[in-house]
Amino acid sequence: MSLFTGALPIVTPGASLYQAPRVAALGGGHGLSATLQALRYVTSEISAIVTVADDGGSSGRLRKEFGVLPPGDLRMALAALCDDSDWGRTWRDAMQHRFKGLPDTDSSLDGHALGNLLILSLWELLGDPIAGLQWAGALLGARGRVFPMSLTPLVIEGDVIVDDQDDAGGAPVRERVVGQAALGHAGRRQRIEHVELHPEEAVVCPQAAAAMDEADWIILGPGSWYTSVLPHLLLPSARTALAESKAKRVLTMNLVAETKETPGMTPGDHLRALQAIAPDMRFDVVLVDPKTIDDRPGFEETARLLGASVKYAHLGRSDRPENHDVLRLATAYREIFEEK
Repeated sequence: MSLFTGALPIVTPGASLYQAPRVAALGGGHGLSATLQALRYVTSEISAIVTVADDGGSSGRLRKEFGVLPPGDLRMALAALCDDSDWGRTWRDAMQHRFKGLPDTDSSLDGHALGNLLILSLWELLGDPIAGLQWAGALLGARGRVFPMSLTPLVIEGDVIVDDQDDAGGAPVRERVVGQAALGHAGRRQRIEHVELHPEEAVVCPQAAAAMDEADWIILGPGSWYTSVLPHLLLPSARTALAESKAKRVLTMNLVAETKETPGMTPGDHLRALQAIAPDMRFDVVLVDPKTIDDRPGFEETARLLGASVKYAHLGRSDRPENHDVLRLATAYREIFEEK
C-alpha cells in the first residue's frame, strides 16, 4: 500500500491541459530542498535522490555512533515535500527543530535535529532504510518519495591545490582532503582538482535507479557542486542509471559560482568540472540565472558540449538574491517541461 497520496492542483486559467511529469531530482542539502519545493507546484510525481556522504554536524555524529546513513539531507528533502497544511507544516518544523542545551551544559542532544533522531528510530525499528523514510514521509504528508543515492554510507575525498607551485617553482602543491565537511570548507586559497567516492564497491540504491528509469525528467542541481551535485556522477552505477534513463535532463546552476568549495570558478568552470567527471553525460537543458553569466556565448558553447541548450530565467529571491526563489524556479521548470 502506498504511503503517499494526493497532489497539488495546478490551475492556470486559459491554459491548455497540463500533463504533470514524473520527475527525479538529484542533489542534497539546501539546493535539493529548493528544487523539491519548486517541483511541488509543478507535479506530485516527485522522487528525491539524496547524496549520503555527509559527515558533519548531527548527521556525522549519528553516522559515526550508529553506523547508519547520514539522515540530515534526507530529512531536509522530506521537509521540502511536506503537505501544505497545518499538519504538514507543523511536522516539518518539528523535524527541522534542533535541540540546544542550557549554557555551560554538555548535552548529548545539543545540535541534533529531531528529524534525524526520528528517522534513526524508524530505521532501527523497521530495519529498512527505505521503509523508514516512507513512514517519516507519511507523517509529513510528503508529496513525493525520498531515496538515498546508495544504501551504503559514502566517503567523499578530493585533491586540493593549496599552492599553484612548490618552493622550486614547479608542480602545484596538492593536499588530500577526506570527508564532505572538510572538503566543503577547504578554504578560499585552495582549489579542488579531483574528487572520488568510497567505498569503491558501493552501488546505487535500487529504488533510486528505478525512479530515474521511470522518470520523464531528471533534474541535477543546484547545490554544493563537489559535495552535493557531482557525487551523483561519481558513483559508477548511479551515473549509469542516469545515463541509461530515457528521461530528459535538466542541470540547474547555482546563483553564486564562487564559494568555499569553488573559489575562482565561473559557471562555465562548473560545467567543465562536470564534463571532466562524466564526459559522455548529456543534458537537454542548462537552467541558469542570467545575472550569474558574464560571457553568454562562451557559457552557451560549453553547454552545447554537454548537448544542452541554455534556459535563462531570473531565479533569485528579491530579499536574498543568492538563494533560489521557489516560485520563480517552479515557473522555469514548468516552462522547460512544456517547451520540450
